[in-house]
Amino acid sequence: MQDRIKANQAFLGNLYRRGPFQGHGFVCKPAQDPVYSGPDNDFTTSLRPVKEWVPWAVANYRRKLDLLAAVPHDDVPTCDLSTGTHLYAAAFGCPVHRYPDSNPCALPRVRTAAEADRVEMPDLWKAPSLYRVFELADALRRELGPDVLLGPPDKQTGFDTACLVWEKTGIYAALLTDEEKEAVKRLTAKCTRLLITFLKELRREFPTMTMTGCPGVWTPPDLPPWYSNDECGAFGTAQFEEFCLPELVELSETFGGLGMHCCADADHQFPLFGRIPGFYAFNRVPAKCGKAGFEPMLRHLAGPAGPVHVLAWLPDATIATLIQTAPPGTRFIFAKMGADAESARAWLEQMRALSPRPS
Repeated sequence: MQDRIKANQAFLGNLYRRGPFQGHGFVCKPAQDPVYSGPDNDFTTSLRPVKEWVPWAVANYRRKLDLLAAVPHDDVPTCDLSTGTHLYAAAFGCPVHRYPDSNPCALPRVRTAAEADRVEMPDLWKAPSLYRVFELADALRRELGPDVLLGPPDKQTGFDTACLVWEKTGIYAALLTDEEKEAVKRLTAKCTRLLITFLKELRREFPTMTMTGCPGVWTPPDLPPWYSNDECGAFGTAQFEEFCLPELVELSETFGGLGMHCCADADHQFPLFGRIPGFYAFNRVPAKCGKAGFEPMLRHLAGPAGPVHVLAWLPDATIATLIQTAPPGTRFIFAKMGADAESARAWLEQMRALSPRPS
């Protein structure tokens, strides 16, 4: 098993770093117990000891190990600290609503520019939604050993967090109001500073933690973090260039690049995504593709200069079309989600026939 994991680490690392092309990646993910199914919902929203969530995280990890032992796909199993999107907004004082059958979500704290300006920077070590991530990661490391490969919590951009802290219709209106737009930038800057501080501390304390994003395909821990960039489908390119792009550039310059997950109707922003330095990995959620499907993504972000496209929830026919029609030099990692050994084995055989590895 360790030899297979090391081989997969080398293969995926080469793919992300654009080494000599060895073929597209094909990853199988077993079904996982969701965030809200822990002993008391999401571990970051509870007051109970984090050690109670160790069996939940370990059970999900064991399923990944078992699937890789049964089927020689390309992923690297990690023990994940999965969370909802509320982490950073909660640290700023937002209340969090917990659902019995879905991930928790942050509720807005402020409704005006004046209120937004009064929001103070939180202390990382006094914010339970953040310091409990460190506590559970440490508990898992004690349970599984110092070399266990860990998976990260959710990572929203600072702007996306600002859109949770500030009531959504209010902050969207402020983007277009000369008197209020600077308050949006000031709140975003606070959220970005918290995100950067949190990630630097997390990477320092847990050097085996991958900084990947949805759909959870392993990336080498030394590569830059991924972020969820999901608000940008709701407004035009001028607003993205003014309010979002500067932060994405800052994040990239801070960590030496970035990966991105986007589940927004954001095809119109793709040319601007191409201006992010070191943009090395991209997850486009197929449910949010417009009538043109993946064509805008391939037109603006494919080829040897584009990011590796890490895609999931796709019909097999769509995978075949992407491989056959993408511009030369485009690199893909495809993930089959919720697979058992039998379905994973059949899918992998079909994919290997579609995209053989160079001999």
